[in-house]
Amino acid sequence: LMKCFYSSSVSEDLGCRRGEFSRKHYGSVELLISSDADGAIQRAGRFRVENGSSGENTDYTPGTWHRTDVHLENPEYHTRWYFKYFLGKVHQNYIGTDAEKNPFFLSVVLSDQNNQRVPQYHAILWRKTGTQKICLPYSPTKTLSVKSILSAMSLDKFEKSPREIFHPEIQKDLLVLEEQEGSVNFKFGILYAKDGQLTDDEMFSNEMGSESFQRFLHLLGDTVTLKGWTGYRGGLDTKNDTTGIFSIYTVFQGHEIMFHVSTMLPYSRENKQQVERKRHIGNDIVTIVFQEGEESSPAFKPSMIRSHFTHIFALVRYNKQNDSYRLKIFSEESVPLFGPPLPSPPVFTNHQEFRDFLLVKLINGEKATLETPTFSQKRQRTLDMLIRSLYQDLMPDLHKVNNMLNRRSFSDVLPESPKSTRKKEEARQAEFVRLGQALKLKTTVKGDATANLATTSFCKKEPWESQSFCSNFPHEVVCADSWGQSLLVSTDAGILLIDDGQPSVQVFDKTLQVKQMHVLETLDLLIARTDKGKDSRLLVFRLSAVQKDIETKQIIRSKYDCRENKLERTKGCHLYAINTHHGSELRIVVAIRNKLLLVTKKYNPCNSLTSSSLLSSSESPVEEFQYIREICLSDPPVVMTLVDGPTGDSDNMICVAYRHQFDLVNESTGESYRLHHVETNKVNFVAAIDVYEDGEAGLLLCYNYVCQYRKVHPFNGGSPLIQPSAYDFHFSWNQVPYAVVCAFPYILAFTTDSIEIRLVVNGNLVHTAVVPELQLVASKSDIYFKATAAVSGSCDSSSKEMSSRSSPQTPTAYEMPESPLSSLEGEVPCKNLYKIPLSNLVGRSIERPLKSPLAPKVITTTISSGTPSLPVTHSLSLSRMEIKEIASRTRKELLGLLDEPIPKTETAQKQKKAPRRQSDPKQGAVRSTSSDRIISSSFESCSEGRHPSTSSDPDTLANREESSPSSCPFQPISLYDEDIIDLK
Repeated sequence: LMKCFYSSSVSEDLGCRRGEFSRKHYGSVELLISSDADGAIQRAGRFRVENGSSGENTDYTPGTWHRTDVHLENPEYHTRWYFKYFLGKVHQNYIGTDAEKNPFFLSVVLSDQNNQRVPQYHAILWRKTGTQKICLPYSPTKTLSVKSILSAMSLDKFEKSPREIFHPEIQKDLLVLEEQEGSVNFKFGILYAKDGQLTDDEMFSNEMGSESFQRFLHLLGDTVTLKGWTGYRGGLDTKNDTTGIFSIYTVFQGHEIMFHVSTMLPYSRENKQQVERKRHIGNDIVTIVFQEGEESSPAFKPSMIRSHFTHIFALVRYNKQNDSYRLKIFSEESVPLFGPPLPSPPVFTNHQEFRDFLLVKLINGEKATLETPTFSQKRQRTLDMLIRSLYQDLMPDLHKVNNMLNRRSFSDVLPESPKSTRKKEEARQAEFVRLGQALKLKTTVKGDATANLATTSFCKKEPWESQSFCSNFPHEVVCADSWGQSLLVSTDAGILLIDDGQPSVQVFDKTLQVKQMHVLETLDLLIARTDKGKDSRLLVFRLSAVQKDIETKQIIRSKYDCRENKLERTKGCHLYAINTHHGSELRIVVAIRNKLLLVTKKYNPCNSLTSSSLLSSSESPVEEFQYIREICLSDPPVVMTLVDGPTGDSDNMICVAYRHQFDLVNESTGESYRLHHVETNKVNFVAAIDVYEDGEAGLLLCYNYVCQYRKVHPFNGGSPLIQPSAYDFHFSWNQVPYAVVCAFPYILAFTTDSIEIRLVVNGNLVHTAVVPELQLVASKSDIYFKATAAVSGSCDSSSKEMSSRSSPQTPTAYEMPESPLSSLEGEVPCKNLYKIPLSNLVGRSIERPLKSPLAPKVITTTISSGTPSLPVTHSLSLSRMEIKEIASRTRKELLGLLDEPIPKTETAQKQKKAPRRQSDPKQGAVRSTSSDRIISSSFESCSEGRHPSTSSDPDTLANREESSPSSCPFQPISLYDEDIIDLK
């Protein structure tokens, strides 16, 4: 039994693999040349070609493929901050010029983060180079100044200090600035190509499409009559039929999409070039090419199309034999990487799944194209012109105003001002809010805002969805690490072993204060850093001995029983790090002030695993470690990470962070090299994560709001080549994290009240989950975190919003977002432990079970407390009828037709009683009135099965509902954004 338990753990396998990623999943750049029928070269161009990674596992059959990483990147309901958090609410706007005399605008609001009772500041800095957005924590005892906010955005020097703008009309101008980020609606071209057609003239001259082409159009959207059409038209004529009579239209996750279909645009027998058709499709950034013919027939190439504007081509082929679609993506070389990556092979037999994948890929592709120099330079010029024009219009008025309000910072609103001034300010705020809400409603009805700020959360089970692990956990967590399916936790009450659904077991008493630990199951080791200051030490234990103590229920160990487990020379250590990939050798670097101690443990995997079970619990593994060398640094390191070299022979490195820099230190020679210098006054180092792209080492350097990726190329016997590389990139978090976890394809940032989820390959935002009082506990394999359960799950935003007449600086007692503590009338709320399975994040299934040290039974990673095992690839947690009911209720709430929301328990009961049936996965078509057309279409698309792997099996759903324990004292925190558009 012991030998089986210490065999290679799947959780450790995943934990090691999650730092490995490859951009090959996103294709490779090729030179594509097109020639005419005689073989003469016509055009050539460099494109990134995505055809499914050949290096992926292909041990599945088409039709069984599922995935969880199909996401809209930088979704508007997470990125359009001014529309979402500012518009229609009291906030402050400032104007100023930086040291280079470039004008800028600053907007700040104090809001209740997604109605989760987490008050915090949202700040937007508008500059010609783009917008910068950050979140700052709210403290009722500490005022926040304009200077401190700008300093957090690395803007410390000014030519003119910021002054506040009081005109309510400024909201219109700032909304225009935000709209420069790109349209929320899209127009895509669809070009029909017959088998053997090799030129764009031939393709554009097709009058009609085949039956399979018509089915493809029917899959994408609805056929609408253009004359009199009141929705998004995508540049088509809706009055005189000059651009055709019909077109294809759909709404996808709140985005209106109009397709320019070549066979539906006007055809001219006299004009062989079909200029009218090319005028629309040739000016689309993204074009779908539907090509007839067998796989062996000549394939489409982007160089066949004469267009300087189209950057992305999606080649679609239909196979009648197995009723499947094959997808291939061509992206112009300058377009940044975007997801989701194509499966291997890129064949889809589930048509709805294919539709979702294709639309997400195209929307992400158009957004990525806007970051190319061609578009970004135009956007920057436009933004610069708008900001300068607005600055010139506002500055004369600001100079005329001689009011102390202009000079205020974020503090109380004139607590000592006369009553007349206060009344005047309240009247101004009321008008400010009225105009903002009217503007918000107008923008929504017009279709210039996504209609699903709340709806997409209901329809899709996301890979970062958490499971409850341990309820009512009363202790303060210092550190922890996973052990099989259990969690070894250092608390104020000692070291506890916790397993899902079982009582915790004390392993060490509270005399042993562990500050940092690692559980290495394959090596049968527990490593821990204990105590603090001069008394701190590094201890090593055998896991088999610890488990034996648990099984035999011997006396709980104390600090004084661990004398034989102390590693020599480690007294006074304040930090240590181990190598992630300890295949043949475990390396430990211990930091004692500015001194680094390198310790190794060599082992034979076969012999060590067999012999470890025979050792007595009193035997210590200390003798198996050997001291290698000592390295001196100029300062004590704050962050430390080991980087594996390609050979492991004299080319291993240590990344250390101190002062204002990240350095690389060669383990063999002790030489240090500057990796990155931080150009800010204050530095908050977060992490340095070693990742391996196709086997080559790289580092994610995280500090302040920034995450930098640097590739490390070893040469000259181990000296790293550190220079700017085309592979390097950086991005900014919206809030300063205290921990960052990499789980390819995602990178997760943990703050005190949120988890920000982005993609590793491009830093694009995928989701922001609001989790009040959040504390990351462990992340070696599955991600464990601690959070309060006193969180309301209601969607009624209006009852919790900040009062429109309240100042954002100091809300009054009845307007302040209710905190978890106050909500329980003085009772301290319990906190619970939650788990995000790593297998869900990395998208790989667990084939071998994990063993728990607390129970002999086999536990699979997909089982949560009290629920049956569900496949990781399950995409829907509700039936279509249930989604329809939620969508209908939410729509009524948006239109203000409901006075009070149904309580959550009643809603659940109604959902349980609702009949389940298979509905036609076809989207509702045309909208009747201008006021509800966007909301209606988006909700219908959400509820009518436009999402992958739709499951409406009544037995599965009934079992899932019945298995949920009614006596559970808490509800698992939902990591979904439940904000709703305010249409008051």
